[in-house]
Amino acid sequence: MGSVDGRVALITGGESGIGLATARLLVERGAHVHLVGVDHEALRAAGKELGPERSAVSVADVTSAAQVRAAVGEALDRFGRLDVVFSNAGIAGDIAGIEDYSEDVFRRVLDVHVVGTFLLLKHTLPHLSRGGSVIINSSVVGLTGEPAISGYAAAKHAQVGLMRVAALEVAARGIRVNSIHPGPTDTPFQRAVETAATGLSEVKAFEAFNSMIPLGRHATPEEIARTVFYLASDDSEFTTGATLAVDGGMTI
Repeated sequence: MGSVDGRVALITGGESGIGLATARLLVERGAHVHLVGVDHEALRAAGKELGPERSAVSVADVTSAAQVRAAVGEALDRFGRLDVVFSNAGIAGDIAGIEDYSEDVFRRVLDVHVVGTFLLLKHTLPHLSRGGSVIINSSVVGLTGEPAISGYAAAKHAQVGLMRVAALEVAARGIRVNSIHPGPTDTPFQRAVETAATGLSEVKAFEAFNSMIPLGRHATPEEIARTVFYLASDDSEFTTGATLAVDGGMTI
């Protein structure tokens, strides 16, 4: 695997799931991580697990410009630099057809995923080191679509447009911006989505989603983390503006 030794990564939604799995891998490979999230207790536990020498945390809502700016400032104060940004915070929204989808929920989903990613880019790009890397966690439905998830799918597609614009704007500085598009990943977030979408028990819903995936199973958070690691490392230094599907074949 490529090197991230000595680099500093800021991760939103870093207190659990894919964000925390990525933080663990980066720290294992010699990086420092600054985790940003809304769950104070989970953040504190994550910081304790990763260790104070290699990690720090900030409680912040990505939809608040002031809170994002403050979290970025805390990361810079703590570690003195910024090399990797992983935009990973997200919410699921409603499971409902467009006619029945709540307008307020639709706006909130776009606010978290699209405005949140925009604010993170706005406040981190000026500080990213030359050769830095930004990774945006979109979704398989940021490349495709499914019924009853208009808010989530629209937000995930919008992140791709934002990624492509950012990639062009910072290319002259040697900074790469890419998006990843995981398929169903075995996290509490995904399991809640699956039970809501199917109306089945957690076990039955999990099996039903497995049947939709050509490889026949969910990803683990650690598998998605390894893809983020690749984009954060030197191994991907000529990759920018890319949409990288990590979906078990769902977009074939």
